[in-house]
Amino acid sequence: MRSVNRPLILCNSLHIRLGAGAGEVHVLKGIDLTIAAGESVSLVGPSGSGKSTLLMALAGLERPSSGQVVLDGNDLGALSEDALARLRGRLIGIVFQSFHLIPNMTALENVAVPLELAGAADAFGRAASELRAIGLGDRLTHYPAELSGGEQQRVAIARALAPNPSILLADEPTGNLDAATGAVIADLLFAAHAARGTTLVLITHDVALADRSERVVSLKSGLIDSGAPQWRRNRVRRLPSLVDEPRG
Repeated sequence: MRSVNRPLILCNSLHIRLGAGAGEVHVLKGIDLTIAAGESVSLVGPSGSGKSTLLMALAGLERPSSGQVVLDGNDLGALSEDALARLRGRLIGIVFQSFHLIPNMTALENVAVPLELAGAADAFGRAASELRAIGLGDRLTHYPAELSGGEQQRVAIARALAPNPSILLADEPTGNLDAATGAVIADLLFAAHAARGTTLVLITHDVALADRSERVVSLKSGLIDSGAPQWRRNRVRRLPSLVDEPRG
């Protein structure tokens, strides 16, 4: 279990502008945000408020126009692309709304990819263990097209967690799923957060899902909405089962 006391993510006066000239859009307009190691945070707000851009900045996939993003003491703006990729591979797991599995690879191969890239020993053994832990031990050799949406998202979660990242970023992880399957996926994310001490940052429009986080940060027009309540009370985390869940 990782410490929950030290800051792991820092945004200092973060601005991001996309496009150029007359088409430039000022998406993030000075975000100041600190997230502690082991914390769970939901980013909420209307479409166009900058949530996804902020998440991509935290992942190092969008460069600041000005200001800083600092992960575990590393200023992302000061890193080369190669150094940034290495840091991302070591620190960050990402779960997307649309799964982003590699279609011509089996579930096992998809989960093994980040482990192989990191040079991990026994990448396929570890990938199989991750899939069994989330109830997909009988789906190792299935391709994404042979899996339901809920099963594909489980594979995506296993892939994100396999390298044991310090930070798990999730962009609308239940957005393409029905309510029952989405609840299973939410349980998996929060179970991993509780069991591993992973810092969890997720975007959601689902009020019930956001309410499970220890903190909710509301964005509006590229800024943190100071008029919205940002903090929720600390909760005792209940660890749901990671196996024998109903398939979605």
